[in-house]
Amino acid sequence: MPGLKNVRKLTIAALLVALGVLVGFFKLPISDILEIRFTSIPLVVAGAFLGPGIAAVIGALSDIGGYMLMPTGPYFPGFTVSGAISGIIYGLLLHRKGSAKISIKRILIAVVINTIFVNMILNSLWLSIMYGKGGFIATVSARIVKELVMIPVNFILITAVLKPISQLMNRQGLSQEGME
Repeated sequence: MPGLKNVRKLTIAALLVALGVLVGFFKLPISDILEIRFTSIPLVVAGAFLGPGIAAVIGALSDIGGYMLMPTGPYFPGFTVSGAISGIIYGLLLHRKGSAKISIKRILIAVVINTIFVNMILNSLWLSIMYGKGGFIATVSARIVKELVMIPVNFILITAVLKPISQLMNRQGLSQEGME
């Protein structure tokens, strides 16, 4: 991956993988198929500042690393795919070259797309394959309220995190343009 030849990018990517693994340990379990996690924060930062390719790698490595350090059930590669796709979504919607700033509108769109496609559809599919409890539709039905509640929570959290990180990155000469 050409972007990881830059030492700054590689260092930031490694730190975001470590942060992704660490944040993955903190979750609020509701049931076998419902839990609240905040693992999207390192992916959002990676997507916004490093782009979709590197964010996909960070998403996959964070999932694998989290499983290797503290497995909470059987390993399922679908969740690794979900992590990579989340990184791609955030990277495509938040990473911009030039003077384009990260807007509230783009953050909201990224959160909604990620919630619907990855959290509701893909993760429900993986859970229904793993546990077989009532099938895909039953799993989506059980998760839909939680995911809809998490849209504003994730939006507020991501917006609150991206602004100071963006300012810090700009001060350090690590803005989106400076990362190229």
